[in-house]
Amino acid sequence: MGGRDWCLREVVPFSVVITMDSISVGMTTLFKAANSRGMSYHVFLVYAYAIASLLLLPAPFFSLKSRVLPPLSLAILAKIGLLGLIGGFSQVLGYAGISMSSPTLGSAISNLTPALTFILAILFRMEKVSLSRRSSQAKIIGTVMSISGALVITLYKGLPIIFNPKPSLLLYPLVHSSNSNWVIGGILLTAEYILVTLWYILLKQIMKEYPAEMTVIFFHNVVASFMTAIFCLVTEHDINVWKVQGIGLASVICSGLFGKCLNNIVHSWAIRLKGPFYVAMFRPLSIPVAVAMGVFFLGDTLHLGSLIGATILSVGFYIVMWGKGKEEMVEESGEIRVDSPSFQKVPLLQER
Repeated sequence: MGGRDWCLREVVPFSVVITMDSISVGMTTLFKAANSRGMSYHVFLVYAYAIASLLLLPAPFFSLKSRVLPPLSLAILAKIGLLGLIGGFSQVLGYAGISMSSPTLGSAISNLTPALTFILAILFRMEKVSLSRRSSQAKIIGTVMSISGALVITLYKGLPIIFNPKPSLLLYPLVHSSNSNWVIGGILLTAEYILVTLWYILLKQIMKEYPAEMTVIFFHNVVASFMTAIFCLVTEHDINVWKVQGIGLASVICSGLFGKCLNNIVHSWAIRLKGPFYVAMFRPLSIPVAVAMGVFFLGDTLHLGSLIGATILSVGFYIVMWGKGKEEMVEESGEIRVDSPSFQKVPLLQER
């Protein structure tokens, strides 16, 4: 029984998080191919969120009948609504950025999440920085390196390292990357992950109050569907953009099923079980996956600037994660000391 519990707590989260991160890169690559054929990312998001909402439609009914879950109060629904607005807007920015750049850039910029979390925590006074502590020093150094790496990737391309002059598998003839605006795409992707950071923080709070991943993601997707639909109606005036077929239809269905539905549920479950720290830990692994898919499926060219920037960003990512892990270890050991019977007689530790 102990082995089964260990498998459920360690092996299963590790496997599903890595699998979903790889699938997410594949979904982004498929979207890029469809977008290069003229599919609007606004329409793409409306359909993807709508499909995910329909798939999760039974979830609220099971939650309302559950005797284990707390009541689904208006306060919780309001927080989920805010989560949907943040998530939907972040996706609008993110897919706009990918349409102007590449999935590889998106995967690289995603590693800014821990550094952005650290910055926002300081700005909102959720975290105190002590320059005398090695953990704080590591998080500051890692944050600077992460931002520097993102700037290198965005602003400097350099010489081509991997160049694919031939049509790559099935998707290459559909892609036209000459019109992409790399710098604006990088800025939009950075803005996306600022919002993603807020999304993770709010999601963690909601999971504490209402630990029902499928119901939370259902309402999140419904709110995001309406928000992206409004964006689409305002920005897209041609009725023909709503018609999707071929690779566009495949992209919408796969993103709705695996991206907006399954991926969000898995990440919500993993955050509740292991915390945001664990979920973010595997993000750098998406970079080589995105590079490989970009080269073989989209005919992308890998430039020196992307390689250097991704390396700097990934090193900075793990330095921030090391500092965060160090702090969590100290906090856990402090809690153990406080809860220990041998320390319960000390008033100062009790008050702390």
